[in-house]
Amino acid sequence: MRLVIQRVTSASVRVEGKVIGAIGAGLLVLVGVREGDDDVAAVRLATKTVELRIFEDADGRFNRSLIDTQGEALVVSQFTLYGDVRRGRRPSFIDAAKPAVAEPIVAAYAHALEALGLRVARGRFGAHMQVESVNDGPVTILIDSADFDRPRRD
Repeated sequence: MRLVIQRVTSASVRVEGKVIGAIGAGLLVLVGVREGDDDVAAVRLATKTVELRIFEDADGRFNRSLIDTQGEALVVSQFTLYGDVRRGRRPSFIDAAKPAVAEPIVAAYAHALEALGLRVARGRFGAHMQVESVNDGPVTILIDSADFDRPRRD
């Protein structure tokens, strides 16, 4: 799984001109699923998401998590996070999981966030969506489940 996490003061998603999900302060999370991902990865990344200390404390340091701030999350599926542009001019999406595989994993990620105590709004899987956000900071973090399998360089 690949996540693009943006700290926001607000975010919303529209389908066919209607807002289907909106949040106040918290995180906009774009979620890509690749072949081989599973619910275990979804839960692991949900835990990582809520525990990320990317919100400022009274001293302006990144010491607070989404749970600490009682923030919300907007989860939007985005298969294009697995776009491969190494060859040619048109991205290849061969590494992205098929919709029948990806949709329940994105749902598992959102459910895991809720189980961890968050209010979660969602986009609509497979729909053409318009996402609006006010990036706070800006703060944007990339997380890839494959990174958990590699040794850390300290």
